Amino acid sequence: MGARALAGRIRSGEVSALEVIDNCLAEISKRDSTIHAFVHVAYEKAREEAKEIDAKIAAGEDPGVLAGVPVALKDNLCTKAAPTTCSSKILENWVPPYDATVVTKLKAAGAVIVGKTNMDEFAMGSSTEHSAFGPTLNPRDTSRVPGGSSGGSASAVADGMVTLALGSDTGGSIRQPASFCGVVGIKPTYGSVSRYGLVAFASSLDQIGPLAGNVDDATMLLEVVSGWDPLDSTSLQRPSFILDSVSREGVKGIKVGILNELVDLVDNEVATQVRKAADLLDSEGAAVEDVSMTSIGWGIPAYYLIASAEASSNLSRYDGVRYGLRVEGANATLMNSFTRAKGFGAEVKRRIMLGTYALSAGYYDAYYAKAQKIRTLIIQDFQRVYERFDALLAPTTPSVAFLLGEKLTDPLAMYLSDICTVPSSLAGHPAMNIPFGTASGGLPVGIQIMAPALGEASMLKVAKTLEQASQGGFQ
Repeated sequence: MGARALAGRIRSGEVSALEVIDNCLAEISKRDSTIHAFVHVAYEKAREEAKEIDAKIAAGEDPGVLAGVPVALKDNLCTKAAPTTCSSKILENWVPPYDATVVTKLKAAGAVIVGKTNMDEFAMGSSTEHSAFGPTLNPRDTSRVPGGSSGGSASAVADGMVTLALGSDTGGSIRQPASFCGVVGIKPTYGSVSRYGLVAFASSLDQIGPLAGNVDDATMLLEVVSGWDPLDSTSLQRPSFILDSVSREGVKGIKVGILNELVDLVDNEVATQVRKAADLLDSEGAAVEDVSMTSIGWGIPAYYLIASAEASSNLSRYDGVRYGLRVEGANATLMNSFTRAKGFGAEVKRRIMLGTYALSAGYYDAYYAKAQKIRTLIIQDFQRVYERFDALLAPTTPSVAFLLGEKLTDPLAMYLSDICTVPSSLAGHPAMNIPFGTASGGLPVGIQIMAPALGEASMLKVAKTLEQASQGGFQ
């Protein structure tokens, strides 16, 4: 059942919030020992919040648009009532003194937070295998990865353990796991959702966004968490999105471009589904054309230099002094070194070293500065394309979900999993995944829809049309 319908049943008294949350927690208890989508489940706190929702309804009060709906949070979103570990030993058992702004907004809307989901450590990964607490499995095929870094959130939604979840997307970390797990995932325009309380990976790229079973639920969640926040200096001074009715307007007259360079990079089965989606949009009245963006091929090297450089700076705060793990040493320098050596996993260390090298004297201009120039070229290329098109169509991932362990020993192969998603991240534009058919073996294929900054309305019109015409995407 969708989030809107579920909240409506709870508000009407047809079912209690406590019943819904008890059923949700029972499903998590039964299924998560296999999937491992969660690193923390708030059994008692969630039941307390559900009882508060029921009390408000009994008193005739409006508990909010998400009344009693169970929501999972990626474990890099600060929660003062539960640990926030970023799936890292260096923050194991750390409980923040405050809630992230998106968490505050969820609670105000009546949502019940049922737990924190597994992720690649500090959001650095594309498979949720780089977690200090073990990998998450893909509920569509447990021999395969769920994608990353928001793999726990995507798996929890795909497996029906929760109705909604929040993830974060730096270079594809919502869209790629959404594709692998056959759910809807949205990376909003940079600055449209507050990052206050999101543990930073790469500050100029990180964005929080929804994962859901359908476009309407994802849209509803985006409306709840979006809007200006004075606590976030990068937050856009604009109101929350109002998109629900917009997504039902159809695509007649909308101009959609098919990004040839990305279609040419992916498996034939994925490319075939993109072309089918384009034909479907054409039949629904959209003006569909092929389009070229030559700079897209430079996205991966630019992204991994910029993101790693920012990570090198952001993760310097984990020093054994202020919070988190502390490993004693003979002096402060050794204590800091021992703490970081024990607390960070291999992938995080790899990216810190790469970023520190790119920012170092003698190499800054050769690497980091050049990557920023490429980022500018990509932004300019998008601006040129969006003069002609309202939205763009592309694959979300080069293939369907790959096998567990398949790319763990080959970092470059793992990084290339993001080749279709990093361009929109570098530009700060919205992009989303929608399930659209299957490949051989019945694994879901994801279609990526991109739009210019604050172009969520056009993006969602395309998504809703594809979802309706394909009977809900992945079945």
